[in-house]
Amino acid sequence: MERGSISQEARDAGFDAVMLATTTSTNDEALERASSQGADRLWVVAREQTSGRGRHGRQWASPPGNLYASLVLSEPCDPPKAPQLGFVAGLALHDAVAGVTGLAAPRLVLKWPNDLLMDGGKLSGLILEGHRLGPDRHFAVIIGMGLNVAHKPADTPYPARCLAEAVGTVDVSDVFRALSASFAYRLRQWDRGLGFALTREAWLARAAGIGGPARVRLPGGDLSGTFAGLDSAGRLLLDTPDGRRTIDAGDLYLGLADMASQGCD
Repeated sequence: MERGSISQEARDAGFDAVMLATTTSTNDEALERASSQGADRLWVVAREQTSGRGRHGRQWASPPGNLYASLVLSEPCDPPKAPQLGFVAGLALHDAVAGVTGLAAPRLVLKWPNDLLMDGGKLSGLILEGHRLGPDRHFAVIIGMGLNVAHKPADTPYPARCLAEAVGTVDVSDVFRALSASFAYRLRQWDRGLGFALTREAWLARAAGIGGPARVRLPGGDLSGTFAGLDSAGRLLLDTPDGRRTIDAGDLYLGLADMASQGCD
């Protein structure tokens, strides 16, 4: 992808971008630029990563042909509201993929907290990392996104999909241009957290599994029940035999078949 692939919409919103042939991790590169140069509203995009990672330190396979991008945001909100950016990013990815491919629900849906699913399999993942940087210890968030465009990983904890399976060849540059525009829109809608009610409503309209069986894998053990939606802060609501539980973070498995395939019984 070339420098000119930044969309006009993204430039109007004040984004910049760095396009790399290869890097260890776009999040690592973004952090270095934020630390050493004070980068803000900067996309770091790579053709491939040699040490890509997902949530909980999991390795993220990163061959050429997929989209690997990280966005630096300096002081985007008060730190307690930073997790809401996962919903902003998920919506932006959904918007971008839908716009480029024409896919929509029920084939293209969002899974709490940070995944985009296609035909029941994981199409993309997100990782949010907060940092205190510089002498003034200003707060920065780096949002890393990996989207399976041409390839999908094997032997993953959750079934994986890629866009090529559904719509054939997709230009990664087209996806990035669409993502730049959709992220600018979703950031404005979110408005540093003041508009999270709108973000939450839009996310729920695209959500997978609401009202169905679900299991959440937590450090202290698994909880199963019915996925009842999100509370006003974006926390998962799970109706269990012992009552409603509010969950800040965990791995969500949806549907009886999916839970059985993960050894959740």
